[in-house]
Amino acid sequence: MPRRAFLALFLFVACSSSTVIPPNEYGLRVVPDRATYERLAAHDADKQMVDITRVDPTIRLDIRYATANNMLKRQLYPVARAYLRAPAARALADAQRELAHEGLGIKVFDGYRPYRVTRLLWEPLKNPNYAADPAKGSRHNRGAAVDLTLVDLKTGEELPMPTGYDAMSPRAAQSFNDLPADVIANRAKLLAVMQRHGFDPLPSEWWHFDYRGWERFELMDVPIEALP
Repeated sequence: MPRRAFLALFLFVACSSSTVIPPNEYGLRVVPDRATYERLAAHDADKQMVDITRVDPTIRLDIRYATANNMLKRQLYPVARAYLRAPAARALADAQRELAHEGLGIKVFDGYRPYRVTRLLWEPLKNPNYAADPAKGSRHNRGAAVDLTLVDLKTGEELPMPTGYDAMSPRAAQSFNDLPADVIANRAKLLAVMQRHGFDPLPSEWWHFDYRGWERFELMDVPIEALP
């Protein structure tokens, strides 16, 4: 193929595959809808959003924002589903398989969170220790963060942890140690298994973990119920 024709073809493909997302009032580019998300995911399989129970049906869900049992005391998601980007979902399933050898498992409180919900959570708190600032966006908005705890596989009971989920308390911090020995051990077990499988903790919340490499995933405001 002549060089000029090759360059013309390359520019055509590049332009046809590019997706322009206008910045919002904070200068952030947030994927607004499923069609835009699908165009991006079509060019990078790692960007596919995956229902984590499809990757491992033994992972339990307690999606608090699909109920009124959350900090805002109202339902924020119309469906109780948890999504992560494909490599994060696979890594979580690997952690689940490792824990199963000890008779333990994972219960997920939240995964992907639409940007609009981050806005709602920020307004009454405006405290970056316990809610993501919409001027920066959340790693949940990228499908690269998960909130979770450990459970006994036989009974389904949660292991004792420093606080309940979404507790706005210094006791929720990874560094808080004025706790019973079994609670410290349970928190340490969760931390260790998540780190082994590619997740890093949020210092102020024992339940929150970010998948390493989260920066390569776009912020999204696609409704959970619109995801495939």
